[in-house]
Amino acid sequence: MSNTLRPYLECVRSTLTAALTLQNFGSQVVERHNIPEVEAQNTPEAVLVPLTVSRNEHEYVLIEPSVNSVRVSIKIKQADEIEQILCHKFTRFLMQRAESFVVLRRKPIPGYDISFLVTNAHTESMLKHKLVDFVIQFMEDVDKEISEMKLSLNARARIVAESYLSVF
Repeated sequence: MSNTLRPYLECVRSTLTAALTLQNFGSQVVERHNIPEVEAQNTPEAVLVPLTVSRNEHEYVLIEPSVNSVRVSIKIKQADEIEQILCHKFTRFLMQRAESFVVLRRKPIPGYDISFLVTNAHTESMLKHKLVDFVIQFMEDVDKEISEMKLSLNARARIVAESYLSVF
């Protein structure tokens, strides 16, 4: 992990750990319903102040806590148009398989590339520090994956260009 990435991820880790103190909270609008308040926004008292942790102007995380759920939205660094395309394809691939990841949302918040929703049911059935580790590991790995895909794409493009131009 690079020296510039470590403080960013540690800040996200500590903020997310503090935000994941969730409890069961029934809906104040509909009887016998328990929906994530961060999604429904029905009870303003149950939704806490959202926090943004930023590494730079192109890479940041929005953590939206509430009494019974936390939504984590991630903006992944995209330096050029190729990285934008690769990031979009990669996150779309993951979001189509959201049921395998349990806490992954099928659709990100506007302005972000991917979103996670952790509810009190998740924190009751899973270890809280493992959920935080999953999000941090995802943030580390997604940048590496996109960089590797970009290198692979450039290498294939170079081979194709050399074979095409060898005819002339």
